[in-house]
This record gives sequence, C-alpha cells and structure tokens, in this order.
Amino acid sequence: MNIRTIIFDMGGVIITIDQQEAVRRFKALGLQDAEQQLDPYTQGGIFGDLEAGRITAEEFRIALSKQVGRELSYDECRHAWLGYCGDVPQRNLQLLTRLRQEGYRLILLSNTNPYMMSHVLSPAFDGSGHPLSHYLDALYMSFEMKVMKPDETFFRRVLMAEQTIPSECLFVDDGPRNVAVASQIGINTFCPKNGEDWTKEIYQYLR
Repeated sequence: MNIRTIIFDMGGVIITIDQQEAVRRFKALGLQDAEQQLDPYTQGGIFGDLEAGRITAEEFRIALSKQVGRELSYDECRHAWLGYCGDVPQRNLQLLTRLRQEGYRLILLSNTNPYMMSHVLSPAFDGSGHPLSHYLDALYMSFEMKVMKPDETFFRRVLMAEQTIPSECLFVDDGPRNVAVASQIGINTFCPKNGEDWTKEIYQYLR
C-alpha cells in the first residue's frame, strides 16, 4: 500500500460539526421541524437540493422563506448554516501543512453548499487570514459536482479528475455510510468521530 493522496471530508474531520447549534439557528428563523430536516451526514428536502446543486443559494432562500412564512435575507440563511461550523482545531491545520510537506496530495470531498463555503473559503476561516483552500491542493464540493456522498459516482469522478487509483488514496470521513461506499470501490478509509483528535492515528493508515 502506497498512499499518495489523502481525501478529507470537511465537517466532522477538518472542522467540528455543531448539529445542535445549526438546528437552534434554523428554529430561530421559524423552521419548526428543523431536527427532521437537518441530517448530520446527508441532507434531504431543500437542504439536500442545495447541497446537491439542484437549487442555488437564492432559490434556497426563497424556498426557506416560504416554509417559515416570512422573507429571509441571504445573511439570515448564511448565519443559520454556519451554525454547523464548530471549532477549527489548529492541530488539524498543522497536520494538513505537515502532510503536504511530507509529499501527500490533499483534497477535499465534501457534501456542502455555497453558504458554508462563503465562510470556509474566506480569510476568516482559520483565524490567521487563510481560507481552507490554503491547506489543500484541490476541493471537490457536492453543490458544484452535482452529486452527494454516499453516491459512489462522487468518489469515481474525483478519482478520475485526480487521475489516481483507489489503492493509492486514503479517505477520512466521520460518516460510516460514506466510508463504507469508499471501501467498496477500493479506497483505503479511516472513520474518526466528529470532534476527536485523529491527527496521530492517521499515520497508522499511511504506513
């Protein structure tokens, strides 16, 4: 096994996910069934439509406004989505920097949306003036790729774009379903829990 490329999920791996805060913020907008609509791993309804690229951020804003019965602004929707962003552990960013120095190619494969990425790809992301893209070689986002994990099409398209083979990749994701699908197509996998320190354990998968 010779790992050359490390594929990272974003929420639950690079950053911690605060599901309860996201639910609280969407409820505050007037979305009564926020618990039902917000899934920790794969969104459904208009949330899934946004993350799968079937609707735009503006179409999401209009649809959510209808659900809650009042006109919501872009900033209100963005603030609610950013409830998902828990901590950005510096140890994770330090490891990403180190792994690149060690010669690994680092890429993102994430179910995400324009609201989340407006923050993550801004200089405010890491507290030091760098966006997430500063730490990675390539980013593959569900809303741009028009496909979501755990659909194996997402993985296959990334492998093709990267011109790499499954056995030379390690996929790090906190979602058991996502990891299972990646394993089935021959990708090496590591499934740490949301928020836990995985920065030393990852080397057991890289040796």
